[in-house]
Parts: sequence; structure tokens; C-alpha cells
Amino acid sequence: MTTSAPSGPARERVYAWLRDGIIAGELEGGRFLDEHWVSGVVGVSRTPVREAFHRLEAERFISLLPRKGAQVRTVTARELEEVYQSRRLIEGHAITEVCAARAGAPAEMAGLMAEMERAGQARDWFAVSGLDRSFHRAIVNAAGNSVLTELYDTLRSRQQRVAVRAMEARPERLPVIDAEHRALAAALDAHDAEEALRILNQHLRPVSEVVSALDRG
Repeated sequence: MTTSAPSGPARERVYAWLRDGIIAGELEGGRFLDEHWVSGVVGVSRTPVREAFHRLEAERFISLLPRKGAQVRTVTARELEEVYQSRRLIEGHAITEVCAARAGAPAEMAGLMAEMERAGQARDWFAVSGLDRSFHRAIVNAAGNSVLTELYDTLRSRQQRVAVRAMEARPERLPVIDAEHRALAAALDAHDAEEALRILNQHLRPVSEVVSALDRG
């Protein structure tokens, strides 16, 4: 795996290493994970591995199967559709608030768009998904509702994993995604909520070619 284990408490290191590996697709859907193997790779005892497994199961990244261990869950079409639906609800509300306040596009969005385009040229889907999430989170954060931002943050890992899988299925869509990001930022700067919402709904629609490449779930 190219993803390295981060620093910090053992249980957090194991969790982050497994989560990032699953998001990046290096620990692919259907793969079985052995406690002994994970503890050896990350350099920890098996106790924090078990703790990480339970956390990842709660977040629906893996399934714990009796006498078989942990298995990485596949991204399904239904999960993609539900994540997009949840995002439209939260981000749509945030757009309405930002435009009503005439705040314009958050300042960091321009830099994030440039970084995303560079990462996309390198086909680094893990980096692209993280930057994409930061781009959209900036809108939610700008609405000034801390509870809504916390709720949005609970989608983080699943949001990134779905994004990676969608880009793997249709990498040729990246220029379209980049163009929609630029148009969304322009609509926010124009305080045009109707146009920004139209772009968001188009941006977060399940694309049939991507959906058809996934299990229905």
C-alpha cells in the first residue's frame, strides 16, 4: 500500500491507515483483513486493531463475520445515491444561507480548485477526493451553522470513498467536475442562489455510467 501509517495513539493509527487504504481502493471491496497481518504492517498489538475494526464496522467500511474476520465492504449504487442525496440537502441549505448573506464564495475555494485540477491530471483520486470534500465543506462551514457542519463531517469518509469509486469508474468526467466547481464558485460570488442550487443538483446527480458500474446493494 502507498498510504503510510500516521502518528498518534495506536488505535487511531490503525483506524486511519485502514480507512485511507479502503478509501483509496488499495484495500479493495471484498478483501478479508487479518488482525495479525494488520498489526504487523502498522506495528501495533492486536488490541488496537480490533478496536479499529469495530469503528470501521460502525462506519460501514467493513463487515465483521463470525470465524472469518473482517471483510471490506464494496461501494454500492444505493450508497452512492444516498450519500449524494444527503449532501444535496446539507449543501443546498448552506448555499441558500451564503447567498442570502451575500458572502460570496469562501476564499479558500480558488486554491482548492487549482490543487484539485493538478491532482486530477496526476490521476491521484485519493488526493482529488480529499480536496473535493474540502471544497464543498467550505460552503457548509461558511453558512455558520456549527451543528450542520458537524453533521456534514460525519459523511467525510464515505463521501471520499464514493468519490474515488466514481472517478475510477468514469475518469473522463473530471473536466466536467472541474467546470462545475468553477461555475458553482461564480454563482456564489454573484449571490445567485437559484443558479448555485441548479449547479449543485447537476453536480451531485448519480451518473448512470457510474451507477451501472457498481453493485446495486
